[in-house]
Amino acid sequence: MFLPLPEGEGRGEGKDNTRLSNANDFTGGLWGITVPGPSTPTLRHSSTPILHSPRMIIDLQRFIASERPHWSELERTLDKIEAEPNCRMTLDQLRQFHLLYERTASDLAKLITFSAEPEMRRYLESLVARAYGEIHETRERRGRLHPLQWFFQTLPQTFRRHVRAFYASLAITLAGCAFGGLALGLDPDAKPALMPFEHLQQDHAKRVAQEESATHDRLAGHKTTFSAFLMTHNTQVSIFTLALGMTWGVGTVLMLFYNGIMVGAVAVDYIRAGQTKFLLGWLLPHGVIEIPAILIAGQAGLMLAVALIGWGKRIPLRTRLREISRDLVTLIFGVGVLLVWAGMVEAFLSQYHEPVLPYSVKITFGLVELGLLVLYLSRSGATGGSGFASRRIRVGTRTTAP
Repeated sequence: MFLPLPEGEGRGEGKDNTRLSNANDFTGGLWGITVPGPSTPTLRHSSTPILHSPRMIIDLQRFIASERPHWSELERTLDKIEAEPNCRMTLDQLRQFHLLYERTASDLAKLITFSAEPEMRRYLESLVARAYGEIHETRERRGRLHPLQWFFQTLPQTFRRHVRAFYASLAITLAGCAFGGLALGLDPDAKPALMPFEHLQQDHAKRVAQEESATHDRLAGHKTTFSAFLMTHNTQVSIFTLALGMTWGVGTVLMLFYNGIMVGAVAVDYIRAGQTKFLLGWLLPHGVIEIPAILIAGQAGLMLAVALIGWGKRIPLRTRLREISRDLVTLIFGVGVLLVWAGMVEAFLSQYHEPVLPYSVKITFGLVELGLLVLYLSRSGATGGSGFASRRIRVGTRTTAP
């Protein structure tokens, strides 16, 4: 990895200092950082930790107390890099990481003369070794697929990294739900416009009576076909919602709002007909997965819109799109996985009602799904606390910080 040349380092010592003056861009290590050519600093290939001349430490405890925050910040950065091997650091983050590495190496050189602090010295040696390994990593990372790591780490971490876009998607959908429910409540004749599906137009009490008194399985021999249709249709809607981010987010917002209108209108219509239990037993098993999947697709569409608009970012459009490209692919693949599960549940479970399957069982199943989904998106792949905890470093040793 090429690093900026520290002042006074590598001059007059026979080292080869190289200025990349004609390069269009500069790619830094595995993080893929791009620096425009005209502003490219003097670069060199560092081969050893930079240990400045140690100065006398008068008050050891005061020295440790003043430098400890920098060591903790470096450890947090290393933990994040090791937890997310494919993370891409910005130029400012790389500069800060290199600065912390140099400062910690300098502190180690100052502390190495104190035989009374062997634990602290080993801790700093561990940090410097880990940082050195990250900075000077030259092996090409193989593009091997790790499905479990992707599902349990990459996907939820990506979701949380852009959670504000998800909150915006949720708010837009809830606004649509409120509008749809209010519109149907004030004007019941608007039902055909709000719910343009034939099976939603009939009298709900009559439909519930037919479902509960059915003597044969109307999906017999067609469950797999129906499930595949649901998966395909919902995935198409999700991809379309993401793609509409190219309209600077206008299309994505309209799709989310319209879906919210339909959900709100259906909910109010069934509640007014006194069929709340049927509604929950029908929608919860698959809806608690399907609706969040559409919201995540909306989240990705809003991310794309923000990248196109570029609020507060003085970087080229191409760079902004490159920054989010991996995350968009991760999110939309995650949406696909969720919709596959929702399609199977809707075809094989949601369509069966009392007395075949009690509503309490279906409602409980849906609530358990919702709880697991919230736990998965909020906690899966989260790294533990950093600081001075014991960590395994890449050189294969274990140290314990004081």
